[in-house]
Amino acid sequence: MEIQTISQLSRLFGISTRTLRYYEQIGLISPVKKDSFAYRAYDADSVLRLRQIIVLRKLRIPLKQISEILQSGDAQYAIDAFEKNLSEIEDEITALSAIRDVIKVFIERLNIQGAKLALLDDESLLEVVDSLTVSKIRFKEEKTMGDFNMAADKLNKLADKDVRIIYLPPSDVAAYQYEGDEPERHVSEVMNNFVLESDLTRIKPDLRHYGFNAPNPYDETGAHGYEMWVTLPDGMDVPAPLIKKHFDGGLYAAHMIPFGAFEEWQWLNEWVRNNAKYEYSGDWNGVNMFGWLEESLNYINRVHMPEPEGDGFQLDLLIPIREKQ
Repeated sequence: MEIQTISQLSRLFGISTRTLRYYEQIGLISPVKKDSFAYRAYDADSVLRLRQIIVLRKLRIPLKQISEILQSGDAQYAIDAFEKNLSEIEDEITALSAIRDVIKVFIERLNIQGAKLALLDDESLLEVVDSLTVSKIRFKEEKTMGDFNMAADKLNKLADKDVRIIYLPPSDVAAYQYEGDEPERHVSEVMNNFVLESDLTRIKPDLRHYGFNAPNPYDETGAHGYEMWVTLPDGMDVPAPLIKKHFDGGLYAAHMIPFGAFEEWQWLNEWVRNNAKYEYSGDWNGVNMFGWLEESLNYINRVHMPEPEGDGFQLDLLIPIREKQ
């Protein structure tokens, strides 16, 4: 296989260049050095290793265990990880099967009772539930997509305690967008240089830092870009290639992730979709990220670090919402 650029690899496997850089950061894959490539490049061994990583991730193997499996080359590491994964899946299957059986009983009893709902007054039904929770389901206290959280009435991937409702104030922002190889890295470098050279962290100590896909990767054109904003003090102009925009702000559902856990976008989206009080207020036809934002946390300090997106980097995932009428 010929050498692949990071963008080619991103399109080939359907994952973002940012995720690829995160895999590099934690030592799962390594690019090769080629004078003919201005950006990261990967040889056949790197492509094969990435394919293995993606297969293991689809099997819900944690990244730490994937690293141990690939570094050791010992089949026993893989066997141990698969057996643990299989045990967890079987627990979830048991839990779902038990819940299914109880719900069927509920339906049968309610059909017999007719239109009157007396579910909480039915001692026999309550006994079924009590029996289920103490003897049939063994829930695991883990933050996984199959977490039932001790039979609480929560079927969303994120619990309410994992999501904050915040208000982002309107503000002028310095904006920069780039489309091409490693757009997140390129945009970050330009924006960080602007912030440092303008002494913006001193001038505006409450500045905020947002980013989003622009356009989304893997659309019909295959294009992938990224846009980044930093909030500005009143009256401040920005130099080219940055442009000045106005951000309307508003109400957002926020969920914090460590850098790399971008699959949790799906979890936050499902939380919003299933919420009884709030609904999505963006535009599903939007060409970028439908109004969704990524906010870099502690940016005002991290921008001064040699690797701002290095160890300990955290993001808030933000989806615009409004209260239901």
